[in-house]
Amino acid sequence: MRGLKLSSCSSCGGTVRTRAVSQEFEREGVRVAVSGIRAQVCSECGETYFAPGGAQALVEAVNGLFALARSNQQHKGKLTATV
Repeated sequence: MRGLKLSSCSSCGGTVRTRAVSQEFEREGVRVAVSGIRAQVCSECGETYFAPGGAQALVEAVNGLFALARSNQQHKGKLTATV
Protein backbone atom coordinates (compact mmCIF):
# COMPACT_ATOMS: atom_id res chain seq x y z
CA MET A 1 0.00 0.00 0.00
CA ARG A 2 1.64 3.21 -1.14
CA GLY A 3 2.02 6.11 1.28
CA LEU A 4 1.01 4.30 4.48
CA LYS A 5 3.44 2.13 6.41
CA LEU A 6 2.21 1.32 9.90
CA SER A 7 3.51 -1.49 12.05
CA SER A 8 1.36 -0.84 15.10
CA CYS A 9 -2.07 0.62 15.77
CA SER A 10 -2.14 4.17 17.10
CA SER A 11 -5.25 3.33 19.14
CA CYS A 12 -4.24 0.13 20.96
CA GLY A 13 -0.71 -0.75 19.84
CA GLY A 14 -1.86 -3.96 18.09
CA THR A 15 -0.35 -5.32 14.89
CA VAL A 16 -1.52 -3.66 11.67
CA ARG A 17 -1.75 -5.64 8.44
CA THR A 18 -2.79 -4.77 4.89
CA ARG A 19 -6.14 -6.34 3.96
CA ALA A 20 -8.96 -5.96 1.49
CA VAL A 21 -12.02 -4.74 3.38
CA SER A 22 -15.69 -4.23 2.54
CA GLN A 23 -17.93 -1.40 3.62
CA GLU A 24 -21.66 -0.87 3.29
CA PHE A 25 -23.42 2.50 3.22
CA GLU A 26 -27.12 3.38 3.30
CA ARG A 27 -28.88 6.52 2.21
CA GLU A 28 -32.64 7.00 1.77
CA GLY A 29 -33.33 3.27 1.74
CA VAL A 30 -30.65 2.45 -0.84
CA ARG A 31 -27.66 0.38 0.25
CA VAL A 32 -24.30 0.58 -1.45
CA ALA A 33 -21.66 -2.08 -0.77
CA VAL A 34 -18.05 -1.60 -1.84
CA SER A 35 -15.58 -4.45 -1.51
CA GLY A 36 -11.91 -4.95 -2.24
CA ILE A 37 -10.83 -1.72 -0.56
CA ARG A 38 -7.14 -1.96 0.41
CA ALA A 39 -6.51 -0.70 3.90
CA GLN A 40 -4.38 -1.42 6.92
CA VAL A 41 -6.40 -2.98 9.74
CA CYS A 42 -5.45 -3.60 13.37
CA SER A 43 -5.72 -7.28 14.28
CA GLU A 44 -6.61 -6.37 17.88
CA CYS A 45 -9.21 -3.58 17.78
CA GLY A 46 -10.14 -3.43 14.07
CA GLU A 47 -9.07 0.20 13.59
CA THR A 48 -8.82 0.83 9.83
CA TYR A 49 -6.27 3.08 8.14
CA PHE A 50 -6.40 4.23 4.52
CA ALA A 51 -3.53 5.55 2.41
CA PRO A 52 -3.51 9.34 2.03
CA GLY A 53 -6.49 10.28 -0.14
CA GLY A 54 -7.99 6.79 0.15
CA ALA A 55 -10.93 7.75 2.34
CA GLN A 56 -11.78 10.67 0.05
CA ALA A 57 -11.64 8.39 -3.02
CA LEU A 58 -14.00 5.96 -1.27
CA VAL A 59 -16.46 8.77 -0.45
CA GLU A 60 -16.42 9.93 -4.07
CA ALA A 61 -17.02 6.38 -5.35
CA VAL A 62 -19.92 5.85 -2.94
CA ASN A 63 -21.47 9.19 -3.85
CA GLY A 64 -21.21 8.16 -7.52
CA LEU A 65 -23.04 4.91 -6.79
CA PHE A 66 -25.79 6.76 -4.94
CA ALA A 67 -26.09 9.16 -7.90
CA LEU A 68 -26.39 6.15 -10.23
CA ALA A 69 -29.16 4.70 -8.07
CA ARG A 70 -30.96 8.06 -8.10
CA SER A 71 -30.66 8.44 -11.89
CA ASN A 72 -32.05 4.92 -12.36
CA GLN A 73 -34.85 5.77 -9.93
CA GLN A 74 -33.77 2.94 -7.67
CA HIS A 75 -35.39 3.93 -4.40
CA LYS A 76 -34.75 0.73 -2.51
CA GLY A 77 -32.34 -2.12 -2.92
CA LYS A 78 -28.64 -2.63 -3.06
CA LEU A 79 -25.83 -1.65 -5.43
CA THR A 80 -22.52 -3.44 -5.16
CA ALA A 81 -19.12 -2.41 -6.49
CA THR A 82 -15.70 -3.99 -6.28
CA VAL A 83 -12.64 -1.77 -6.46
